[in-house]
Amino acid sequence: MISLSIFGHVGARLRVLASDRQANTAVEFALAAPAIFLFMFGIIEVGYALWMQNALDYSTAAAARCASLNGSSCSGNVTSYAASESGASLDATAFSYACRSSDSCANKTVTCGCQVTGNHTIALHIPWENALSVNLSSQACLAPPPKANCAS
Repeated sequence: MISLSIFGHVGARLRVLASDRQANTAVEFALAAPAIFLFMFGIIEVGYALWMQNALDYSTAAAARCASLNGSSCSGNVTSYAASESGASLDATAFSYACRSSDSCANKTVTCGCQVTGNHTIALHIPWENALSVNLSSQACLAPPPKANCAS
């Protein structure tokens, strides 16, 4: 009973609003719409940037873990493995791999173990401002077990 009266009241208010010919509602909407849409699309773009950062973090951690624990079984090389683990539109060029000087990889510049670094730039498509871009980066470094080497 109560819910029916609420729907009836809402329906009556909507009929009154629809029959209003003074255009107050349209003017108020025209004034508020740019701010509402900017806020709404901004939330969507920030959510996309956070999702891409999470994909970058996960893929660098997974690739560093694979390089330190599994060695050469990281399906191809470590950077392509990181790209395949991202779950996003990241390619192998977004990642770099380095290892200790005692290991057999090409880039021997770190002391922490098997290091995977990921960098990706995304353009934020917020209405009225297309010049914004965000640089995302992530780094993971894991030491291999004793008497083991990083992936080559």
